[in-house]
Amino acid sequence: MLAIIGKGEVFRLPAIAIVGARNASLAGIKMARTLAGEIGREGYSIVSGLARGIDTAAHQGSLESGTIGVLAGGLDMPYPPENAGLCSEIARRGGAVVSEMPFGWQPRAQDFPRRNRLVAGMALGLVVIEAAKRSGSLISARLAGEMGRLVFAVPGSPLDPRAGGTNGLLKDGATLVTDASDVLSAVAPLSARPGTPNLLLEEPPDLSHSPSHGDDERSLIVEALGPTPIEIDEIIAHTRLHPAQVSMVLLELDLAGRLERHSGGSVSLVFRDA
Repeated sequence: MLAIIGKGEVFRLPAIAIVGARNASLAGIKMARTLAGEIGREGYSIVSGLARGIDTAAHQGSLESGTIGVLAGGLDMPYPPENAGLCSEIARRGGAVVSEMPFGWQPRAQDFPRRNRLVAGMALGLVVIEAAKRSGSLISARLAGEMGRLVFAVPGSPLDPRAGGTNGLLKDGATLVTDASDVLSAVAPLSARPGTPNLLLEEPPDLSHSPSHGDDERSLIVEALGPTPIEIDEIIAHTRLHPAQVSMVLLELDLAGRLERHSGGSVSLVFRDA
């Protein structure tokens, strides 16, 4: 269940997600604002995670046309705190801020992958602007791909670590974006389908009411993993854990750079050098 402040009308628009680095360059911030503004003026809402850097720029660029911010904590606990004013402005100017966490909930590290899944699931496509090789933005991109959403990436200099993840997405088949038309032309057939914007969160797993996991459950899953790719269903059957618990632990391992995802949905453990 989602808690919402703002205007419900924004959810009637087909949505595009824009995410990226918190420590974004000025060029990346300008690109995010420009893309968000131009895509928004074509009748799309812009979804992002209200983080510093690219997320903030995307929301700012689409305030006039409609933007949706997704929080990892409760609606009264925006993170980072300096974006509290932006949350209020989004709601006041026709957008919306949403969260699946209760009021008073301080966001924890494990809550951000949950937020990323919402960002990916609410949009027809997801654009990544500046992302390191190990970053939450790449988790969002993987989730978007698994949900059948389009994945886009803005290329960057090979000398900039913030472009390592986005350039990697392009090598893996993401659609290259240099201006808004690259996104608009790709999503046009999808946004024309009746009911498409209301698909929203039907595909991602509902983790909001799932059992929490602790060190014991995490250890079971890590022990079940190895260098050989294995199906996620096999992990669930072997550990006898709730599928949502397994999904959350895998996301945490992915964020920590300890998980590798393979074609067909298989996963394997990345072993660190001693």
